[in-house]
Amino acid sequence: MSEKGGISVQTQHIFPVIKKWLYSEKDIFLREVVSNASDAITKVKHLAAIGEAKNIDGDFVIKVIVDKDAGTLTVTDNGIGMTEDEVKKYLNQIALSGALDFVEKYDTGRSEDGIIGHFGLGFYSSFMVSDTVTVKTKSFTDAPAVEWVCTSDGEYEMNPCDKSDRGTEVIMSVTEEEKEYLSREKIAPILDKYCAFMPYPIYLEVVGEAPQEKREKNEAGEEIVTVVEPKPINDTEPLWQKNPSQCTAEEYNDFYRKVFMDYKEPLFHIHINADYPLNFKGILYFPRISHEYQNLEGQVKLFYNRVFVADNIKEVIPDYLLMLKGVLDCPELPLNVSRSYLQNSQYVSKISAHIVKKVCDKLNGLFNTDRENYEKFWDDIKTFVEYACMRDKKFYDKVKDVILYKTITSEKTEYLTIKEYLEKAGTDKKVYYASDVTQQALYINMFKAQNVPVIIFNHLMDNQFITAIEQYESGMKFSRIDAETDAIKNDTEDAKCEDFEKLFKTVSENERMNVSFSELKDSSVPAILTVSEESRRFEEMLKLYRMAHEGEEDTFASRPLDSTLVLNTSNSLIKKLLGKNAESESTKEIAKQIYTLSLIGQRQLTAKELSDFLSNSFSLLEKLDIE
Repeated sequence: MSEKGGISVQTQHIFPVIKKWLYSEKDIFLREVVSNASDAITKVKHLAAIGEAKNIDGDFVIKVIVDKDAGTLTVTDNGIGMTEDEVKKYLNQIALSGALDFVEKYDTGRSEDGIIGHFGLGFYSSFMVSDTVTVKTKSFTDAPAVEWVCTSDGEYEMNPCDKSDRGTEVIMSVTEEEKEYLSREKIAPILDKYCAFMPYPIYLEVVGEAPQEKREKNEAGEEIVTVVEPKPINDTEPLWQKNPSQCTAEEYNDFYRKVFMDYKEPLFHIHINADYPLNFKGILYFPRISHEYQNLEGQVKLFYNRVFVADNIKEVIPDYLLMLKGVLDCPELPLNVSRSYLQNSQYVSKISAHIVKKVCDKLNGLFNTDRENYEKFWDDIKTFVEYACMRDKKFYDKVKDVILYKTITSEKTEYLTIKEYLEKAGTDKKVYYASDVTQQALYINMFKAQNVPVIIFNHLMDNQFITAIEQYESGMKFSRIDAETDAIKNDTEDAKCEDFEKLFKTVSENERMNVSFSELKDSSVPAILTVSEESRRFEEMLKLYRMAHEGEEDTFASRPLDSTLVLNTSNSLIKKLLGKNAESESTKEIAKQIYTLSLIGQRQLTAKELSDFLSNSFSLLEKLDIE
């Protein structure tokens, strides 16, 4: 018996809204229709398992058929199918959901049974690319098959049809404007993106396309041509569904390369298999970073019962973990109609907290059980760990004892924890560091001579990182090795010499510079220049601010660096110099040279400073008595 009518949408007709605004990305219609096909198979499989459906074989399959000549895109399944009454209920009234009704009737309390979504609005996304959609369906109950045809204005017609096999065909008559969807080149990437891990085999067929052939030569040199059997486009057993004990290192690396197209092997991975009450699975990888300036944004793919939803959803993955790569399958996520955005929920926040905990546990575990390898890839994860610590103190609290610091000691360069550093340095909470091992080599050698280890902080993020640590750890203080002399001078009272203090301020052309006379432990160095930690950090902060606000009015005035020229009173040259007349030209010339040499050890000379230094050096050489 034939039936005609208009789709019931309760309060208003929303077909134009569905067609234009239902999803932010038009490609998602195929995900929705294929997901419904997967749901249909899951339903009949479950009914067979509990004895509600008889004579159901296990050869389940989904087909996506492109027919360019007919102008159709078809998705078929051999799932539960629908009776006439079910078609009326689920297709003629958009507000109802076949998935919800099914779950309510056959609820097992297990999300892994895998009902993906709603056969309501998801199905109607097909009208985003179609002017007519035909559904041919036959129920597992062996009720008569039904054909349902609906136009994009919401008018439908329903009739009996001759479909003989169980399941559903959704035939989309693609509009002229969307003809690009009638090609393998367009459809294959969409299926690969959204359906690559669905639980049932999905085959892509293109009508009229020649079958793939394999050409080989036999022993006689004759060419043998064989037809290659089509393969499903998806992996029905994704690695994250397996028990970690069943997965090999090679499988983890192969999965990483396949999903992320990254030729570099990841550093290590975290396999998450969370049970009640969270119930989600996934694999997270720490990618290998080639260099400091590499784009650190990773890619964490979010799945909902094996259906791809989106990349890097911040509600699930904290922003400081987004540089990781991986997959998460969360079958209980509260998604809205497009499955692209999350609603606020305790479940989501608990997932996020659990992921953070697993990452911290992994770092602690590697440090405690395999420190040698942990040290080898520390430089690759250092930036990630520092950033995460700055963003979240709770993360820092969980990993602070396994943060490594590349350190120059008197014997070698090694990786130490902050506790190990303080033990070697013999200090309470004072940490010395270098930002440029070449420029600051003189200072490093002086610290090494006193067995005071020096941490290397030479990345852009390090200054912000040490500021965060000082805030987290009461009393902790980081000081660059050219900021003070406490660790490298003797416990003697500093001398006073006003004439030479004035002289060095004059030759430096910097009246604001401080001049001190201290007895350093290394008598070979005449003088060093220090810049206070606070002053230099403020200057570096200003530089970053100006870079970020280039072109805007600069409301922050620069201030002179708080610098001190330390003259080493244990050095023979300084002793001789202090016995000379501070007003003589030769004394001024030597003082100028000593100051510039200390400047070279502190920073790079300007063009004028270098020119003056060379000129002064040549003048001093000419005065040498060469026999």
